[in-house]
Amino acid sequence: MNPEREVTIYDIAKSLNISAATVSRGLKDHPGISKITKKKIFDAAKEMGYRFNSLASNLRRQRTNTIGVIVPRLNSSFMSDAIAGMEKVANDAGYNLIISQSLETVKKEVDNATTMFNNRVDGLLVSLAYDTKNISHFEQFINKGIPVIFFDRVFEHKKCPNIIIDNYKAGYEITRHLIEQGCKRVLHISGNQARNVYAERFRGYKDALSDMGLSFSDELLIINNLSSQGGVEAAVQILEMEKRPDAVFVANDSCAVSCMLELKRQGIRIPGDIAFAGFNNDPVTRVVEPNLTTINYQGEEMGELSAKILIAHLNNNQDLTLTHTLLLRHQLVIRPSSVKQ
Repeated sequence: MNPEREVTIYDIAKSLNISAATVSRGLKDHPGISKITKKKIFDAAKEMGYRFNSLASNLRRQRTNTIGVIVPRLNSSFMSDAIAGMEKVANDAGYNLIISQSLETVKKEVDNATTMFNNRVDGLLVSLAYDTKNISHFEQFINKGIPVIFFDRVFEHKKCPNIIIDNYKAGYEITRHLIEQGCKRVLHISGNQARNVYAERFRGYKDALSDMGLSFSDELLIINNLSSQGGVEAAVQILEMEKRPDAVFVANDSCAVSCMLELKRQGIRIPGDIAFAGFNNDPVTRVVEPNLTTINYQGEEMGELSAKILIAHLNNNQDLTLTHTLLLRHQLVIRPSSVKQ
C-alpha cells in the first residue's frame, strides 16, 4: 500500500479557488488576509490533513524552538521533577524539549550531545553522567554560541552557568544531626568523587566529623555507583566490618533504602543499632519503615529555573555569565530512621 501524498498549499489553493500565495500568507496569519479567508484556509488545511512545515520555517529564522535535555537517568524521582519543571516553563514560552538519558555513561552522553547538535537545538540543559571527566563533547555548542547550562551535576566552565544546591552544607548538616543523636562512628556511602554533588557531600561530612571532635578513617567511606544493588553490596561490607558503624549517611535515597533494608533482613535494628540518612527526599523515603531521614531539595524548582535562565538568554540575549552559579535552598528532613530513643 502506497502512503498518501503529502498535502501542499497548492492543493488547498485549488480546493478554495484562490492563489497559493494567499494560502501561504493566510497560514502565516498575515494581516493583509481577511479573517474570513484565513478561517477558510485553516479549515481546509485541517480537513485535508495539511501538515505545517514548522521545521523549514524555523530553520529560515535560525531557530528550531527546541531545547535539548540530557540527564543521567529518567527513572529518578528528582530528574522526573526537574524535567516537569523545565517542560512547564518551556511550553509556556513556546519551546519544546528533546529529552535523552546518558544511562550514567560518558559514551552515551557524547552520543546524546551529537544527536542534539545535529537536531539544531537552540540550547542545552545537562546533568552530567557518573563518569564524565571533561566536557569536550559540549564545546561544539559553546563554539557556535549555543547556550549550555549545567544543573545538579555540574562542571566548571566560564561560559556555562551551574544551578545547584549547597551540597557541602547539606552534607555537613546531615552528618552533624547523626552525631547529635549520639553516634560516634558515622560511615558515608558516596559516589564518584569527580562529580561535584558527591565530592561536596563528602567534604561536608568530613568537616562535620572534625568540628564535632570525631576522626575520619578510610574504612568509614564506601564509594560505589549508588544504585539499589550498590546499597545491598554496601550492607554486606558493613556486616563484615570488625567494628561496625552506629550511623550511615548515604549520598542518595535509593542506595540508602536498599542498604537499610538489607541490614534489617540481617537482624540489624534501625535506628537502634545503626541510624540512617539519605539524600534527595525521594517518595520511597516516606514509605520505607522506618521513614528515612534525608535532604529535601526541589527538582521541579531547579528545572524551572534552568529553563527560565536559558530561555531568557535565547529570547532577550541575557548574559549567561552574570548568573554563573546559582544556589537553591535545601532542607534537612528528620524522620525516625535517624532518631535515637
